[in-house]
Amino acid sequence: MSTSPLPQETALGVTLHEGGGTFRIYSANATAVRFVIVDANDPKTELTVLECSQGVDDIWEVHSSEIALGVHYTLQVEGPEGPRDGFNPEIDLIDPYARGVVREGPRDFHNVVLDRSFNWDGVTKPNIPLSSTVIYEAHARGLTRGNLDLPDEWRGTYAALAHETTITHLKKIGVTAVELLPVQMFISEPRLMNMGLINYWGYNTINFFTPHHRYATSAAIEAGPDAIVREFKTMIRELHRNDIEVFLDVVYNHTAEGGNRGLTHSFRGIDNSSYYRLDDLGNYHDTTGCGNSLNFANPRVVELVLDSLRYWTEEMQVDGFRFDLATTLARDEGNQFDPNHPLLLGMIADPIISSAKLIAEPWDVGLGGWQTGNFPDEFSEWNDRYRDSVRRFWLTDIANHRNSGHYGNGVAELATRLAGSKDVVHGKQGTLGTVNFVTAHDGFTLHDLVSYNVKHNNMNGESNRDGSSNNHSFNFGAEGLPADASILLERHKMMRNLLATLLFSSGIPMVTAGDERAKTQQGNNNAYCQDNVLSWVDWELSEFESNMETTFAHLTRLRAENVSLRPMNFGNFEGAKPGSDLIRWYNQAGLLMTDEDWNSPETRVIQRLSENIDDSGNHNLTLLVVNGSEEYVNLILPIWETVQSYELLWDSVDEVPNVHETAFKAGKNVAVSECSVKLFRAVAV
Repeated sequence: MSTSPLPQETALGVTLHEGGGTFRIYSANATAVRFVIVDANDPKTELTVLECSQGVDDIWEVHSSEIALGVHYTLQVEGPEGPRDGFNPEIDLIDPYARGVVREGPRDFHNVVLDRSFNWDGVTKPNIPLSSTVIYEAHARGLTRGNLDLPDEWRGTYAALAHETTITHLKKIGVTAVELLPVQMFISEPRLMNMGLINYWGYNTINFFTPHHRYATSAAIEAGPDAIVREFKTMIRELHRNDIEVFLDVVYNHTAEGGNRGLTHSFRGIDNSSYYRLDDLGNYHDTTGCGNSLNFANPRVVELVLDSLRYWTEEMQVDGFRFDLATTLARDEGNQFDPNHPLLLGMIADPIISSAKLIAEPWDVGLGGWQTGNFPDEFSEWNDRYRDSVRRFWLTDIANHRNSGHYGNGVAELATRLAGSKDVVHGKQGTLGTVNFVTAHDGFTLHDLVSYNVKHNNMNGESNRDGSSNNHSFNFGAEGLPADASILLERHKMMRNLLATLLFSSGIPMVTAGDERAKTQQGNNNAYCQDNVLSWVDWELSEFESNMETTFAHLTRLRAENVSLRPMNFGNFEGAKPGSDLIRWYNQAGLLMTDEDWNSPETRVIQRLSENIDDSGNHNLTLLVVNGSEEYVNLILPIWETVQSYELLWDSVDEVPNVHETAFKAGKNVAVSECSVKLFRAVAV
């Protein structure tokens, strides 16, 4: 071994350069830090122990010719034994900046210095406009695990996501971005493992730079972290080659080390009181419901997340991020949410990170945690008001009507959601500030939303106590399956209504993988620990499921073909011009909505006329008709100065999309079935 004066490195983790490498780590309270090179074949055998020296700003570092490509290493950290400390030099720790981590057993890990080169074959990011984005929220394993057209060893892997059968499906259904549930390295909670279950969703991160090994092929896992990263990058490259973006659901709000009784794997052993929010007695301030919360009042924790995001954006070529429990990321020294928090502003100011699409889940479980609409304008936000409003209109209002004869809600709230939720998001991104969804990984699937009145989570081992009980669902007369044919027909139409509402609303639509083919989880609305056919997407489709998929593909195509269905700006009432869309609301009689119409809880029919003029002067005008009543109605199509007639593009009554060749003149009657949606395109005068 040879040593030399430390170079002027700034990056944390391992940096390679001529003559060896430098390792750097932050710890404000450690008294000793050791970089331990271990035998790759027997990680319990220590080959070299390098003592780090403490430099400025609490950065510990060591430079050595033995720090080289392919080196396997662990960290050992000593420090005081106070109530806020978690030092234990007997524990081998994960480097927070490691690009490769090997899991040896339930509690044992070591790090690897990787060859980070990769041939991108000239493929670059698709850079799809946010206004054209349709997000497909998918589990990296669950999406392909049931695809029997794949080789057995590929099913459920990164390689499977890049396989032609997966890409063909994604292109067929018209989504533009796959948003993967957490793929940064995570582990399962001991509680779940003791029950014979695992953390399937992955919201339990232990390293923010390493792809989760379990989603790689067995060949890549055997070859080591280098091969796993290459397989991940290949997945990104091939999806990009087919104009499909990749977003990551990232969990920076907490780590898998848990609360006071949690195991030490990394941050706790490096500097517990610096990385986590603690009181003077060492109790964790938990705003995540997961035992701990990272301390974003510490600039070094902010730096860690920014460095991680920069790595995934630039080196791994990821296109966007959805930030889990994002309110925690923006809590200040007083644990209060700050929309101008250095982490949020750092993302916006960074030229690499800001090139990605940034999506906040704008809440956590702490005091003042619900912050929907309060994130900086550069972020789009998950819109839980959209979810609840649409579910109420189509499901619980119908249930109320059948029980009491009254719907209880009119169309005002639904119209606000259809128009882009200006009451929630009103920043410079316009309608693109809202990510609209009816379902997500957390909750009922689309099929189960219309099939179950209550959750059925007994498989999770918590006596059905877990998961939300406030689902705004409706089973239409029978709980689950089987059900009478008449009930099934109602459910199927309602699923089409919900998908159409989502895809024809202003804002960014997100659909959950499997909903396009009516996937069921048998009423389980919290399948976070179910890595089995209950959670996996089914690739063997019934006639009905195939029809649903065809319908979904048709709806995304209509959205892509009609720019008035995906405006970037909130509409005005007078007329369309470039940068400002027309949006006018009409009642059943074809007249402008009155205050009485808006305020009546029993008004259930509405028409939305939308017009867009692009920069080239091309006009696109659509009419969306919603009948949320359980009555067959005749309505009058609105008269507008540029419209001669309306051609019917789609009717939710159709089990599969039909070609409707009849044009309906403006001002004429049109019959609309109960609880249904129609979409027209205007023919100009």
